[in-house]
Amino acid sequence: MPETLYEKLMKLFLNRGFFFPSCEIYSDAPAGFWEYGKLGVLLRNRFIEAWRRELVRRDEMIEIDGSQIMAKQVFMASGHLESFADPVSICQKCGALHRIDRLIEEKTNIRVPERMNDKEIEAMLKRYNVKCPSCNGELGPVGRFNMMFQVRVGGTGEEAYLRPETCQSIFVDFHRIYMTMGLKLPFAICQFGKSFRNEISPRQSLMRLREFYQAEIEVFFNPKKANMYEKVKTTADYKLRLLPKDGKLIEITCRDAVENGIISNYLSAYYLALIQQFYEKVGLDKSRLRLRQLSDDEKAFYAIEAWDVEAETSIGWIELVACNYRGDYDLSGHMRTSGKDLTVLDDGEKIIPHVFELSMGVDRSLYTIIEHNYHETQNRRVLKLPYFLAPIQVAVFPLVSKDGLPDKALKIYEMLKLDFDVVFDDKGDIGRRYRRMDEVGTPVCITIDYQTMNDDTVTIRDRDTMAQRRIHVSELKDAISKILHIDNLHG
Repeated sequence: MPETLYEKLMKLFLNRGFFFPSCEIYSDAPAGFWEYGKLGVLLRNRFIEAWRRELVRRDEMIEIDGSQIMAKQVFMASGHLESFADPVSICQKCGALHRIDRLIEEKTNIRVPERMNDKEIEAMLKRYNVKCPSCNGELGPVGRFNMMFQVRVGGTGEEAYLRPETCQSIFVDFHRIYMTMGLKLPFAICQFGKSFRNEISPRQSLMRLREFYQAEIEVFFNPKKANMYEKVKTTADYKLRLLPKDGKLIEITCRDAVENGIISNYLSAYYLALIQQFYEKVGLDKSRLRLRQLSDDEKAFYAIEAWDVEAETSIGWIELVACNYRGDYDLSGHMRTSGKDLTVLDDGEKIIPHVFELSMGVDRSLYTIIEHNYHETQNRRVLKLPYFLAPIQVAVFPLVSKDGLPDKALKIYEMLKLDFDVVFDDKGDIGRRYRRMDEVGTPVCITIDYQTMNDDTVTIRDRDTMAQRRIHVSELKDAISKILHIDNLHG
């Protein structure tokens, strides 16, 4: 059978050093942990730089970096110790433990609602004759498995937990940030970092990990003013690609979505617009992007309203961002558990702010961007990432490995390497070197040839068009900077 696109990308990731399994030299290494190689780190850094530019700085957000290990009381207040559990079943024949909602979805293509109870899930198992994928045995009663990673702190072994999401440190730090930064509602606090979930059946590489990156934004606002803040009307005419609960995809302006009651308020619509615009800018195919509204039995227990940013891929629709209107659930919960007053004054009124959340899965976003931008012909594989996202920005080649060309090329490489992520390559013929760079998305290839030795000009080759032009060495830095700028959407 021919390779699937997913299989081709897995080979690319492994062979070119984007991503690879953790501890892969050991056969008993647990699944769900992946490493970032050089190209993966560079791509992730570029993606987060774009996130900071297009969301954090644009909206004047406050970025923090919270602890990965947090007190037990935090997760008592948040509800994680009680409710952060997946439905599971043990095979009666081989004893394997399975996350049962995923098995049902894979067999039937029917989504199992988050709030469906265990008896209803058991009925689905029988209705669709779902068996153990390991041995085809009968599956036992459905139970619950809490995904929190517990740790012991200090000599007395005090109970604590690895955070399952980055947002809880935002909520517990909220009041200090509010006071020290002199903030006024509405404002957003954000964080990029790692979270940890003890997934039962991690699979599909970056799609479902036990240790993963999130970029989360929590917007604090007065619910009485959600339609009144000046900035939220700036996206009123922007068209969102919405899939409401009725299942019919529509393109509709933020204004019409709010006025027709599809989205609850202008503030929510504003942030949905920002996140859709961001994904368009980082290279997702808009025609394969949607914001899907979650039904009442799908959304999290704390959510008043919930939308998922989803992208279509070769392995199905993937959730990239959970967008939840969380009400005052989080701050109220931490107030009750901690005994601390987390209210604020807004125009003289003492309130508990409401929260709108954009919770982004970074790893799966990177996979989706790569897939949407991977192109293949009979003799050429090209990763057409937006130029500002490219891991390797510039490649420097001597045309041949003689007559002083390698030395000249190395001087140009040294001139550029502190300003750009640049590689020097003199191995193989020039055509093969171009192809190697095309495959990892390098937008600019510079070739040093015999004319360079006479007039100090070099050839710049464009990744997507393969067009070449000559430029003087003294103009290289400015020319490359213009090509790579985030506002240059070519590529």
